[in-house]
Amino acid sequence: MRAVLIPLAGLAVLAGCATNPLDAQWADPQLTANAPLKGARVLVVCEAQDEVLRRICQDSVGAELTKVGVSPVAAPDVGASTSAPGGPAPYVSAARAANAKAVLVTSIAPGASVARSGFTVGLGVGGFGGGVGGGVGVSAPIGGTRVATSYAANASLTDVASGRLMWTARASEPASEVTSAQVANLAKKVVEGAGQSKLY
Repeated sequence: MRAVLIPLAGLAVLAGCATNPLDAQWADPQLTANAPLKGARVLVVCEAQDEVLRRICQDSVGAELTKVGVSPVAAPDVGASTSAPGGPAPYVSAARAANAKAVLVTSIAPGASVARSGFTVGLGVGGFGGGVGGGVGVSAPIGGTRVATSYAANASLTDVASGRLMWTARASEPASEVTSAQVANLAKKVVEGAGQSKLY
């Protein structure tokens, strides 16, 4: 019996490792062959609703890229972008100046919000005597209502030399009250997903 269980456990581990961290992705096979970004410099751009999320995203993406052997270069502040969200156009010249091979743009945006009430405390008074029973119960929420928001990321990698899109993907996180953790998880999913597409 043990001889049968050990191989099955191994298959379960392999299945877990093979899961795709992304909701959807697309890659240009002509630009993603032979790990083109392995050891390369990549300009890291993050777009978010506020500066805190943008900074967390940029730091998290940079740290994840370093783990896989890519050299991240933080994008300069180019002011208001005239391109669509997630567009690399304002950053291509900065990438060339930094000798970066590609531009990775990650846009973080909130999705659905879920209201969660605080825990409830119940008080009850009851009595039984002479064959008669009765009771009064009171319950009240403690801590008020909390809002948990889900976040998603749209990411794109653009080849600096040709200006062509190499890879694009979408990742999402379940609703949580800890936004910074969601952003860090999204950054990890984006970098892992690009790795599964053999970009590095």
